[in-house]
Amino acid sequence: MITAKIFEKLGVKAIWVVAILLALAIAVPMSNLLLPVGHPLRVPNYLVPLMGQYLTYATLALALDLVWGYCGILSLGHGAFFALGGYAMGMYLMRQIGTRGVYSNAVLPDFMVFLGWRELPWYWQGFDMFWFAAIMMAFVPGLLAFIFGWFAFRSRVTGVYLSIITQALTYALMLAFFRNDMGFGGNNGLTDFRDILGAPIPAATTRASLFAASAILLALCFILCSLIVRSKLGKVMVAVRDAESRTRFIGYRVENVKLFAFTVSAVMAGLAGALYVPQVGIINPGEFAPANSIEVVIWTAVGGRGTLVGPIIGAIVVNAAKSYFTGTFADLWLFILGGMFVFVTLFMPKGIVGIFTSTWSALQQRRASASAEKGVDTEPPTPPAQKPQPRQSNDAPDGAKPSPAE
Repeated sequence: MITAKIFEKLGVKAIWVVAILLALAIAVPMSNLLLPVGHPLRVPNYLVPLMGQYLTYATLALALDLVWGYCGILSLGHGAFFALGGYAMGMYLMRQIGTRGVYSNAVLPDFMVFLGWRELPWYWQGFDMFWFAAIMMAFVPGLLAFIFGWFAFRSRVTGVYLSIITQALTYALMLAFFRNDMGFGGNNGLTDFRDILGAPIPAATTRASLFAASAILLALCFILCSLIVRSKLGKVMVAVRDAESRTRFIGYRVENVKLFAFTVSAVMAGLAGALYVPQVGIINPGEFAPANSIEVVIWTAVGGRGTLVGPIIGAIVVNAAKSYFTGTFADLWLFILGGMFVFVTLFMPKGIVGIFTSTWSALQQRRASASAEKGVDTEPPTPPAQKPQPRQSNDAPDGAKPSPAE
């Protein structure tokens, strides 16, 4: 019963997207692990973590679309939530190294021993347990978003001013994490990971499992976002996006709606960052850079904001193009990225999904009009209406010949 209700609320398109993601979660690992090397259908080893990174980027873009596409909040700091989730995972992975590190310290990571730390900081406690680290991956980004949103939305900061503040937030975190005395590895960050949940990270099975986890996370986040935007709350979010003042005058607590969407979006971004780190092998303060958050905006715009499917497509397309052009035309990539954003803004304001949607609607209308015209041509002609005959009067006018009945 519950599953049937969820399917009913999701809609056909969302079910298809989730089915494709779950199929990828099964097909790609099986192709990589079961098919022999050289088989045309086998996914190479290097491509599995790369595709996993694309899926984590897609989850991040989906998180941004929830607040920007449906609530009208243009956040230029979502990279901060992504990086915080990544650092939580990195702290867990560093604690798993133990005596296998360079300095063979069972408690302190290598960078702490190198910098002369005597004991583990209090905020590193508990990260040797995966369940605690998993909670922190969602809790820390969500808490930061809740505190930030509480003050920002209740102060009614909107528009470009809110965007600038979110950008300042991620920039401040980047500067803080660059400091060695913060206890997060400074400029070098956290790296040299060995295993996760007892499985060696470089192993093909672990890489395939991380890819499957990334696909499943994206599917779950897509289900959550679909349920939200198709609910009454989702309609209120759209009302806040289109007419915030009117929505407030009607009686809705606009700041609570924004706070909910912003917090949920931050949690999704943090979980995406957590799965990103073991597939990349490093997390450093560069992930907090404002340019990374701006790139997420470009992914969402290219795919089509306010569509849920669009950000997923945009993140995969743009990052695939980045992987190609940075290897072929490394010096031109930033110009290509900027030109792509300008082109989409001017000529494709609804993104890739918007182009397909408008094209499909035009085809449907053309088919409907053609069917209507065909129906008019094939209808049998209606006979002309006969005019009623005038009734003859018994009183003949003067000079008229009387009828024989008279």
